[in-house]
Amino acid sequence: MISLQSFHYLILGVIFQINHVLFATSITMDRIFTSKYLDVWSATGWIDNAAILLSSLFGAVLLAIIVEKSKKCLDFSVTLFLIHIVTCSIYGGFPSTWDWWIVHTIGLIVMVVLGEYLCSKKELSDIPLLQL
Repeated sequence: MISLQSFHYLILGVIFQINHVLFATSITMDRIFTSKYLDVWSATGWIDNAAILLSSLFGAVLLAIIVEKSKKCLDFSVTLFLIHIVTCSIYGGFPSTWDWWIVHTIGLIVMVVLGEYLCSKKELSDIPLLQL
């Protein structure tokens, strides 16, 4: 779980660095841990919204690599987002905007569904046999 959480924040940080280069957004921890920059009604808000949703796509791939079992994807994803909520609450107060909850809920759903799909695809792949 620690590796999944660490990679999640690493990917978010890298995506926010790319956003800084492409869109000249500020680099601050508030982008990860507060709802200040998330806004579904503005173009600048969608830069950060897209970063969170993109990190959920990468999170699904990480589930397939780290967890490897489709039955565990829901548990790991929900645990990751619960730890994220606690971390956000400690850092900047409990997230109180609908935008934050909508974006993170969609991200959670994407991560669970795609992660389960990728894990089940990996589970059902043929086992390579040694050719003698």
